[in-house]
Amino acid sequence: MQTKRPRRPRRVQLSVPGSSDKMMAKAAASRADHVFLDLEDAVAPSAKEAARKQIVLALKELDWTGKTRCVRINDLTTKYAYRDIIEVVEGAGSHLDTIMMTKVTSAFDIQFAATLLSQIERTIGLEREIGIEVLIEEVEGVQNVEAIAQASPRVESLILGMGDLSAAMGIDLGFVGSAANPYPGDIWHYARARLCMAARGAKIDAIDGPFPNFKDIEGYKREAIEALALGFVGKWAIHPAQIEPALEIFSPKPEDVARARKLRDAFLEAEARGLGAAQIDGQMVDIASLRILKNTLERAELFGM
Repeated sequence: MQTKRPRRPRRVQLSVPGSSDKMMAKAAASRADHVFLDLEDAVAPSAKEAARKQIVLALKELDWTGKTRCVRINDLTTKYAYRDIIEVVEGAGSHLDTIMMTKVTSAFDIQFAATLLSQIERTIGLEREIGIEVLIEEVEGVQNVEAIAQASPRVESLILGMGDLSAAMGIDLGFVGSAANPYPGDIWHYARARLCMAARGAKIDAIDGPFPNFKDIEGYKREAIEALALGFVGKWAIHPAQIEPALEIFSPKPEDVARARKLRDAFLEAEARGLGAAQIDGQMVDIASLRILKNTLERAELFGM
């Protein structure tokens, strides 16, 4: 069992149908830093078995350099899920980083998949563990999100899936992201805040879910900025047009990185002189400030800035 989770870029999670060789090739050539090849909603039931083989081939033959490679499986209530895990992991092996579990409702769902992954990894001699990314898109998932986040060291991220959660909550999708929404503010604020807090508590990533109108780039940017303000590290992209806005918003600005380094260095210099704080450019920097600066610097390092 791994003791330390790998740090992976997830500023944008690009959704790609696993049944489309053309779209998977485009995804590999894109600037998205995380791509999930889909076996669930984007693939018709009649095409799911063939899509597993297409995904394995794409993972092994395309150049995914610089990307987190993920496969979204069908949920555990379907007949597809266990074969999704077995065939994709056995076939792709070291060419796969994570699987994304859908409609997770309890910690048991994660533990089942983690056990199956352990068995497969031992069978094929895989030396590193496959991570798990978790879609929270059912009411029970939101209610149990803290336990889900802590269910296994394999869990690397929580993602809010607003589409299915709308159905589970009985919410008219016409109200979501619409000016006609009678609810004041963000209808998903509670779910977003709770998911993000659970992720932070488990030291894993929180990812904001899809924005359905891919032609409304300003709307996408607005949601991404709000998610960033809550502590999310990235957002889904259901269309390539959403990649660049997500990369821009979830990357620290170069000037902020430079200032963070300057303030950190000033504090470390003051600390070496036996001082508990430093003043630079009219700003006081102490140990609490250093913790905030560290977040910016760690993100910059992850993204090669």
